[in-house]
Amino acid sequence: MPIHMIGGYTMKEQLYTIPVMNAYFVTCTDYITDENGNVTEVHCTYDPETKNGTGFTGRKVKGTIHWVEATTAVKAEVRLYENIVDEEKGVYNEDGSLNLNPNSLTVLKECYIEPAIKEAKSLDSFQFLRQGYFCVDCKDSKEDHLVFNRIVSLKSSYKPA
Repeated sequence: MPIHMIGGYTMKEQLYTIPVMNAYFVTCTDYITDENGNVTEVHCTYDPETKNGTGFTGRKVKGTIHWVEATTAVKAEVRLYENIVDEEKGVYNEDGSLNLNPNSLTVLKECYIEPAIKEAKSLDSFQFLRQGYFCVDCKDSKEDHLVFNRIVSLKSSYKPA
């Protein structure tokens, strides 16, 4: 879903205020798109009273974003592993074969991560915010092609409206 359609509203129909992790509350006031409708620029104001999550008594926010600056970010492949057996449907199929989860592996080819992780070595582990714990793949990861495997997922409290 494009950024300008979050919550069914376009940014021009509704101003969005959201905290940026380790920074300020920002309010989107406008945006610019390319010829395909992709957002290429976001114009915001910030509230200097809210540095590092302080000074927002009485204001309700729906979440916090973590900004990764695109020109310095490092591209990586991220593999999201789930249970190999779909236990919700039962461990075994009617014919006695294992009920394999077709979604046990999702591969995200173009993820952007913090540049500090560029120096990561085989089996180094990290927490990716709101996603879980990941380690550098010891077989497929190379200096010019980092691969991270999720080793523990985080429980989500998100409930769609």
